[in-house]
Amino acid sequence: MATTQTSMKPSGLASRLVRDRLLTEQQAADATTESLRRHEPFVKYVVDQKLLDSRQIAIAASHEFGVPLLDLTSIELADMPLNLVDEKLLRKHRALPLFRRGNRVFLALSDPTNSQALEEIRFNTGLATDAVLVEEDKLAAAIDKAIDSQDTTMTDLMDTDLENLELAGDDEDKDDDADLNVDEAPVVRYVNKILVDAITGGASDIHFEPYEKYFRIRFRQDGMLREVANPPLNIAGRLVARLKVMSRMNIAERRVPQDGRIKLKLSRSRDIDFRVNTLPCLYGEKVVLRILDSTAAQVGIEALGFEVEQRELFLAAIAKPYGLVLVTGPTGSGKTVSLYTALNILNKPDINISTVEDPVEIQVPGINQVNLNPRSGLTFASALRAFLRQDPDVLMVGEIRDLETAEIAVKAAQTGHMVLSTLHTNDAPQTLTRLANMGVAPFNIASAILLIMAQRLTRRLCPHCKQPADIPREALLEEGFTEAEVDEGITIYRPVGCERCNKGYKGRVGIFQVMGISDAISRLIMEGGNALQLADQAALEGVANLRQSGLRKVKSGATSLAEINRVTKD
Repeated sequence: MATTQTSMKPSGLASRLVRDRLLTEQQAADATTESLRRHEPFVKYVVDQKLLDSRQIAIAASHEFGVPLLDLTSIELADMPLNLVDEKLLRKHRALPLFRRGNRVFLALSDPTNSQALEEIRFNTGLATDAVLVEEDKLAAAIDKAIDSQDTTMTDLMDTDLENLELAGDDEDKDDDADLNVDEAPVVRYVNKILVDAITGGASDIHFEPYEKYFRIRFRQDGMLREVANPPLNIAGRLVARLKVMSRMNIAERRVPQDGRIKLKLSRSRDIDFRVNTLPCLYGEKVVLRILDSTAAQVGIEALGFEVEQRELFLAAIAKPYGLVLVTGPTGSGKTVSLYTALNILNKPDINISTVEDPVEIQVPGINQVNLNPRSGLTFASALRAFLRQDPDVLMVGEIRDLETAEIAVKAAQTGHMVLSTLHTNDAPQTLTRLANMGVAPFNIASAILLIMAQRLTRRLCPHCKQPADIPREALLEEGFTEAEVDEGITIYRPVGCERCNKGYKGRVGIFQVMGISDAISRLIMEGGNALQLADQAALEGVANLRQSGLRKVKSGATSLAEINRVTKD
């Protein structure tokens, strides 16, 4: 929450809430300031912070601006002209097109004074825009359903024209397609269908794997691999060749690994990138595609899974003008999405942001992004040195792998720059000892690092089919719940499975250990304290470790105990 000295004077809807004595003047001023800082609507901030409920705000807004209040649940989603506004604008402005009358579109808004939403949608659609007042919680639910609906519609469309699915970028691909004879059309269609199914199924990776007697295709969905197809072995070579053509690899080279990239154009407003790698195996080339969807980094910080106090610590750290913020965890734990969420918050016209990655996975306008290229001498360290001569404000290094990179990152953090990076360690305290073992001086570690965040991704329970699990009291205590939590009564849910989910789970949510560097931890670092001592001190300061953070998710019903046991093995 912003301080009193920097709070803005409430106006508009905020002023009305003060007059109705629903908020104090200080609460309204702080909420106005903080919502602006976070680049989120005032109403959403007030509801998220539980200062007021959606109904109270909607009634006050209706009286203040003379706008009728509509019950959004009374309108069928199928009747809304959702194709008028793309997903990015829906998320950005939290405005949902309800119906169209001639050259006017009526938009559901929880704040009828949101002139920026009305103006930008008017510009993008070429239609006049009118606001219709709705409740914020119902609007949020409707927007989520609308986006899911648009994805489903896109899948149906792709199924009807899979042979002509367009590769975005340049025209070279059209020539490649022309070289395939007519007999290859089924292969083209089959590969395109696999790619589309993976996108709409929420997969993060696709594996094409040849073996002696069969060929299989697997998707990694919600962090788990699942077999989805077994195409005939005699077309394995043609499937791999098609993927290599699409990613512009050398189709004749089968003896060494190759890297490539595919950019698939799904609609006028949505492109999906695939990072492609081939690996020669005993019975042919294995091909793995990593799906790089830029919308993954635009979900907003609320969707990552932070507890309230963890989110505040993270936001406070990245808001500082200089220092080092480190995100740690194994491959596939969501580190890149967390870093890009921070970069999206910081990405403003008056801030110069540069990143170096291996490779760049998410392309963001307004950020200077560099691909690592060790063969030409472009390493993390050399890129960092170049960045420091480019008048930077914020730097992001894909990974700190060696002492040279670590020392340059620390130096940058100490000389007026905000530096974001990752390390591969198990938890936050181990990150400090890892840096010391690399050779970074303890004084530099203590003075440069602002915050370390360890994270894992755990599968969410499907809200449609999860059921309460009967777990004995003693077992809950052994798992780590406190006696007070067990005695007051907690409901633990288990996965069941239905047609809407994948074996009882749908989507993933992060669990985090967010550790700020306090004076006591700084002293321990200077004294050469080990990871156990640092962890004990963090626990004394109330820092929840990954296990404790996971148990909170179990207690809230977001995931199962079995899933937390899978990702946080002691």
